[in-house]
Amino acid sequence: MKAETITFLILISSAATIIWLERKYPYTKGLPFFREGFWVDLVWYTLIQSFFLKILIFDYIILPIDQRFSLSPLKLISDWPVAVQVLFFLITHDFYIYWFHRWQHNSKILWRTHEAHHSVKEVDWIAGSRSHVLEIIINQTIEFAPIILLGADPMVVPIKACIDAVWGMYIHSNINVRSGKWQYFINGPEMHQWHHAETVETYFANYATKFAFWDWLFGTAYLPNTKPNVFGLPYKYPKDYFLQHAFSVKRFDEDELKKKKGWRQYLDLRFSIMKWLAGLFSGSEKRNSKTESVA
Repeated sequence: MKAETITFLILISSAATIIWLERKYPYTKGLPFFREGFWVDLVWYTLIQSFFLKILIFDYIILPIDQRFSLSPLKLISDWPVAVQVLFFLITHDFYIYWFHRWQHNSKILWRTHEAHHSVKEVDWIAGSRSHVLEIIINQTIEFAPIILLGADPMVVPIKACIDAVWGMYIHSNINVRSGKWQYFINGPEMHQWHHAETVETYFANYATKFAFWDWLFGTAYLPNTKPNVFGLPYKYPKDYFLQHAFSVKRFDEDELKKKKGWRQYLDLRFSIMKWLAGLFSGSEKRNSKTESVA
């Protein structure tokens, strides 16, 4: 069985388990499954954006770098056990993410690439997928380039990507987790739900992704005995995927924009793009099936 198939099955089963746990043990009771922005997060951020950015990052950024400098053939860490390689990249990348995430919250410019992630007003398993295109390009290039350039085992990329995806769903999930002292080491919904709260205390707290000890070590941990009441941003934020990206460049009021003449043309264009993408995906599947039948 191919690594892609295995990781896909793990992702689907993990998502199903987390969704069930959200219904059974909710952190915020009464949170609807199809909450506001659900389809934007699932279709545009999780499926479409991830598909195209994977091609861009691996084929048009990392691959040309590797071809230019010929680093991967050196296989600098290929002798390490796969488990050690995965652990090494998990820890080093998580350390980077902590500081870059912290920088985003402290920089007016970088905040524009991160505010989309905080615009969700009902945080659940798929809320973590909402991230600005530029933010993903920066973070995933820095995440996966060293894995490839250092000549890591080919299995490290799918394993690391799978862990990232499952962990991302977990820390954003609407599950009432009580991990006790483990929360000093492993990050989870207890601290990350607070990070998405619309409060002054948490705006500069709980930056860690996988390992909570970064926050405790560098003095940015926040874990009270209460739960936040309000999530999201303290200002109006567009609900449309494309306008969310446009908003990072120029501020505007989405409601006022809807009153303008060109809004209908934009919606028509959006539906045309969706139709084109649907055809692209179906065409790709047909080509793959033909290739497999020939093989």
